[in-house]
Amino acid sequence: MDYVFIQIIQALSSVTMLILLSIGLAIMFGMMKVINFAHGEFLMIGAYTSVMSVNAGLNFWVATFLVAPLSVALVGFVVERLVIRHLYGRLIETMLATWGLSLFLIGAVTVIFGNTVTGISAPLGAVHIGSYSTSAYELLLIVVAFLMLIACAIFLKATNAGLVARAAMQNAEITAVLGHEPARIYCTTFVVGSAITGLAGGLIAPLTGISPSMGLAFVAKAFITVICAGPAVITGTGLVASAFGTINTTVTFLSTPVFGEVALLLSAIVLLRVVPRGITAKFFRGSL
Repeated sequence: MDYVFIQIIQALSSVTMLILLSIGLAIMFGMMKVINFAHGEFLMIGAYTSVMSVNAGLNFWVATFLVAPLSVALVGFVVERLVIRHLYGRLIETMLATWGLSLFLIGAVTVIFGNTVTGISAPLGAVHIGSYSTSAYELLLIVVAFLMLIACAIFLKATNAGLVARAAMQNAEITAVLGHEPARIYCTTFVVGSAITGLAGGLIAPLTGISPSMGLAFVAKAFITVICAGPAVITGTGLVASAFGTINTTVTFLSTPVFGEVALLLSAIVLLRVVPRGITAKFFRGSL
């Protein structure tokens, strides 16, 4: 029984990782249709900010929950004002611009910190379950990830600001007639997505090695999850992350991590073949 419980925790941890990697991108791409190829680098900046702040003597929780998201939000604001605002509705140009931004950020961080791997240890220690043990920090991340999903859903569905943001994404002209400036809403949404991505980067920093190119390992999974999620970005991200995380963990347990990653990719291919517009385009219609 203890072993089964540990396996369930591992599956939830895999789901949690996909949620953290994807939720900021779900807001940018799922709502705004902005293909941000620099999403992995936003995660990387959040991770570096958290690690460097902790190494400078700042409390880990302050560095992760405050400094990292604010730093990436500032980066997102600058990027939106200088680049993204000129490219809304132009997918190819946005892809090329953010790909170039990705290369620039990797190069800039490499120049500043060097091409080395760094990191910090996870706080809170271990939790013992029978003869097994697991990280208490991973258990906390499971709770935090699902709270982030719930908070995003409540904000977008139950608050005036969230309703205005959704309206601007669906019909900017009518939103402008009602007295709301679409450009400001777009900028705010992009900055919020960037801040959430920065928070995610800070949260995963203790679990993975931090390097200038670390974002390249995460961006593909994030895009796969968000594309398969479909139009209901929050519900879809939670469902797809749960399915892919469980598949990855199960196949990894039965074989090796390599086959776990392959199984995740094959699952995404099959899902998009069955529902090309994402899982929530066919199921859970009307969800957020």
